Amino acid sequence: MTTPEIHPEIAHLAWLLGTWAGEGAGEYPTIEDFRYSEHVTFAHVGKPFFAYNQKTKHEETGLPLHAEAGYLRPVGLDRVELLNVQPSGIMEIYEGTVDGTTLDLVAVQVATSATAKDVTEVTRRITVDPEGETLSYRMQMAAVGEPLQHHLAATLHKQQ
Repeated sequence: MTTPEIHPEIAHLAWLLGTWAGEGAGEYPTIEDFRYSEHVTFAHVGKPFFAYNQKTKHEETGLPLHAEAGYLRPVGLDRVELLNVQPSGIMEIYEGTVDGTTLDLVAVQVATSATAKDVTEVTRRITVDPEGETLSYRMQMAAVGEPLQHHLAATLHKQQ
């Protein structure tokens, strides 16, 4: 099978491509603190977007915790959009900036199904180290009546 060339409109974000794996920790006032393992993949098919896929498992039991999928789309060289959907009934549309190998994303729309928890604000910062071997992120969330605050942080290492 032939691998397509990266579309020129998204080539400046090639530092995200690949599979990343590692560990993270989560906290929020309405739940117990937890640790997790995570796999994230950014892939392309030669079109002007990257496909995004994420899965986490409980660090101790290995049971699935969370998953999400979506698309990262460039808006010129210094802005991006992330479209994200979760099986918990949450859909997010982010807009953000690109600064070197850092994405700062703010959810401009959060839609929830009738049975999903109430999420009103989300921010994400994703950074890849200069060597391209470590991806780290921090996520803030406002949900279930709580104000915007830290929720997740993880450090992942390039797998392929």
